[in-house]
Amino acid sequence: MAKKASSRLEWRINVPDGASKVLEPESGAVGKIWVGLKGCMGIIVLKVWRVLENAWHIGVADPRKVIHCIKVGLALSIVSLFYYMRPLYDDFGGNAMWAVMTVVVVFEYTVGATFYKCINRVIATFLAGALGVGIHLVAEQSGDQLKPIILGISVFLFASAATFSRFIPSVKARFDYGAMIFILTFSLVSVSGYRVVELFELAHLRLSTIAIGTSLCILVTMLFCPVWAGCELHHLIHQNMEKLADSLDGCVTEYFKENGSEKDLNKKMQGYKCVLNSKAAEESMANFARWEPTHGRFNFRHPWKQYLKIGASLRNCAYCIETLNSCISSEIQAPPCLRKHFSNKCMKASSYSINVLKELVITIVKMKKSSNIDVKVAEMNFAVEELVDALKSLPTTHFIATTTGEESTKAKAEGVEGSEHPSPIMKVLPLVKVVSMMVEIATRIGGVVNAVEELARLAEFKAAKDGKPKQNQPTDKLVADH
Repeated sequence: MAKKASSRLEWRINVPDGASKVLEPESGAVGKIWVGLKGCMGIIVLKVWRVLENAWHIGVADPRKVIHCIKVGLALSIVSLFYYMRPLYDDFGGNAMWAVMTVVVVFEYTVGATFYKCINRVIATFLAGALGVGIHLVAEQSGDQLKPIILGISVFLFASAATFSRFIPSVKARFDYGAMIFILTFSLVSVSGYRVVELFELAHLRLSTIAIGTSLCILVTMLFCPVWAGCELHHLIHQNMEKLADSLDGCVTEYFKENGSEKDLNKKMQGYKCVLNSKAAEESMANFARWEPTHGRFNFRHPWKQYLKIGASLRNCAYCIETLNSCISSEIQAPPCLRKHFSNKCMKASSYSINVLKELVITIVKMKKSSNIDVKVAEMNFAVEELVDALKSLPTTHFIATTTGEESTKAKAEGVEGSEHPSPIMKVLPLVKVVSMMVEIATRIGGVVNAVEELARLAEFKAAKDGKPKQNQPTDKLVADH
């Protein structure tokens, strides 16, 4: 009876209102397992929901990616008819699956990337197939004993040579995918030809199905909402210029204004970081753009390589802006009187540098030469010369003496020895660094101007009208006088 009573014991706790609550005994092992399963299911559902939410945001940010997925599905559905429909299947047989595999492998986001893979695949398949069939015929004439030796040596030599060609920069940039397909096709033809009797017919059917798959990919990617790699590169370059101008404006404004907003600065600082990280994207787009046919304002022989030079010039400016940004977060800062002394000069040089970048953006967007760029560059150079003259005429002795007195008074008031404070010379150096970076940025913007003018010459941009610069010049002079 005592054991039975103890198993039914219940704990009661008196609460302030006089009521009582019963504490239920803990659940058993089955309950714990059920609670654990519910927790795991909740975590899985939460992760799936986050993945779906991220996918939704990606689709809303760039609907072209959703359209690309639909295009891939459409191409696969059409090419699958060669396998589903009996008349087509009787003509191609199991080789129809090569058309499906071709669509999966070569269909890319941009038209240029799709052209690059399609052309490389067709040419590499044709060359490897023809070479494999030719070596197979030579091996057939050599007898059964020498046949496997000849085939094995040919596979070794051609596969090794094709693999080595992928290390050559010029081949890797334009024919890397074709070299890989050549190795694959030649190996398949050589190895399978040892057992297959009708090798020529097999090679012919595979080449036909691959040609069908690549042709279908080219038609779908060009006819339904095409995404041109050349246009993407064009937009990327002028967007990087705009981000660079915003970053320069944010850095200079924050350094010389005490009431600058750190939140706005951090938002602008993302610009130069995007420019620094865009090299791989620019090279990839330029490589794919060379394969694209004439479209819009871009001809087949458009100077896409010049865009890479412009991108390199922009990154040179971005490195200086990154250094300029480090001066803002430096622990050692110049005295306010020194910064006030250079504030107007630096802001003026920054303003004219930004005007030059914005004028270059207009030139690239409209693909029209600017007759006002020389005036803006001259204004930028003049502002930089004024900044350099101000740095040369800096009354160093006066500032150092004033700063030394202020630091000594402050140190005595705080009870801190002067050795713990940085010397006045160390406080002047950050400002000198900022001024030197402003001069270097203006110099590198001049390199961007030269690269854009070379692009305008090679791409034959339209000449600017004579009437517009005359209307804009008084405004620029007014800004310079101000």
